[in-house]
Amino acid sequence: MESFEQLATQYTPMIYQIIRSLNIYTNKQEFFQIGLIGLWEASERFDPEKGNFTNYAYTFIKGRMMSELTSNRKYDDTTTKVTEEFWEYIEDPCLSSPLEEEQLLAYCQSANLTENQTKWVLYHCLKGFTTNEIAAIEQVTTSAVKNWRAGTKQKFHSSSHPLFTEYF
Repeated sequence: MESFEQLATQYTPMIYQIIRSLNIYTNKQEFFQIGLIGLWEASERFDPEKGNFTNYAYTFIKGRMMSELTSNRKYDDTTTKVTEEFWEYIEDPCLSSPLEEEQLLAYCQSANLTENQTKWVLYHCLKGFTTNEIAAIEQVTTSAVKNWRAGTKQKFHSSSHPLFTEYF
């Protein structure tokens, strides 16, 4: 059998004809490479006693390309392509507005909250963390965090602070 470079040169028009017959308009180079791989596999597996190599190569190359088209179609059916516009609407819940944090800190200072009570306000109001999550982050007991919360609520409630009505 001829060298593969000679086969590739000889069967390149056939590969492009198969690409056209399958109406492949995108990724032509990728499918050309798949055609070359199919041609190489056909040359390795061909048995001269069973017929003409050209017919065998044509069938083998076309089969490879059709398998790839099926695989691509399955992938497209099971995945969702996300547009750039989608990412514009996604808000990162971990990000907070610096202005909002400054305002909360001002409220905490005006209500004379302790450092731990201020931590509870920031974790709860800015990040939406639960008592258990705050306890884990601060490496304290859940009861300690509940005490911070109770003290904070008591100070805000007794002072009729606007933050009390907004967040609690």
